[in-house]
Amino acid sequence: MNAFRVAGAQIPVTADIPVNVLTILGAIELAAHHKVQLLLTPEGSLSGYTWDFDPQATQLGLSEILHAARDQRVGLALGTCFYEEDGKCYNQVRFYLPNGEYLGFHSKILRCGTLAEPLEGEIQHFSTTPLRTFHFLGVPVGALICNDLWANPQCTPMPDSHLTQQLAAMGARILFHAVNGGRDGSQWSKIVAWQYHEANLRMRAQAGDLWIVTVDNCSPLELPCSAPGGVIDPQGNWICRTEPIGEQFFVFDIPL
Repeated sequence: MNAFRVAGAQIPVTADIPVNVLTILGAIELAAHHKVQLLLTPEGSLSGYTWDFDPQATQLGLSEILHAARDQRVGLALGTCFYEEDGKCYNQVRFYLPNGEYLGFHSKILRCGTLAEPLEGEIQHFSTTPLRTFHFLGVPVGALICNDLWANPQCTPMPDSHLTQQLAAMGARILFHAVNGGRDGSQWSKIVAWQYHEANLRMRAQAGDLWIVTVDNCSPLELPCSAPGGVIDPQGNWICRTEPIGEQFFVFDIPL
């Protein structure tokens, strides 16, 4: 390949799994129309961003999504929470080739929680697995989930392990970043947190010499997202970028 066509769906993520499934199916249709090779969805886009989700409904929804993606020849970097065969719950990005072949998952490593004992938050509910890369149609890629990338000092109980640079050292050329950040419409949310997230995206892309494809949950629809979505090049420049409010869809050809 001379280029790798990627897409991102800035879509609302809700606690209603059937609604989430319909939203993702719509994004897959758009991706198929644009002959996209890999579609990225936000953190928890299928299950909802919660450890208190319905595993059976999530499994049924996943089957429906995979059937549609395979039929329309769209690869996926799908954000969802999921129970694996080991009985543990993971916050994941799951990779599927356009033919439906499952490559595996990245599980969120820098899970959010309180900063003092006893630790509370998602760090108590989601398990994790070692960082890894995936070969997608011959391209080495990696995934991170929300706080994995920016290690927000207000909610990260463990040290920042610079996962972007670790992935770069492991050979990844493109990083797919699924986001579902908190937002409340306050000036802190719209200015301080937004600027922190954006600066981290740009600086870590440059430091790792990585392309970063990133997309956030856009719910509630009346508020700006917690972070910008789009594609950043290895020099830290935005190549394409979503509007901060509402549903957005972008497509970009990453040169190889």
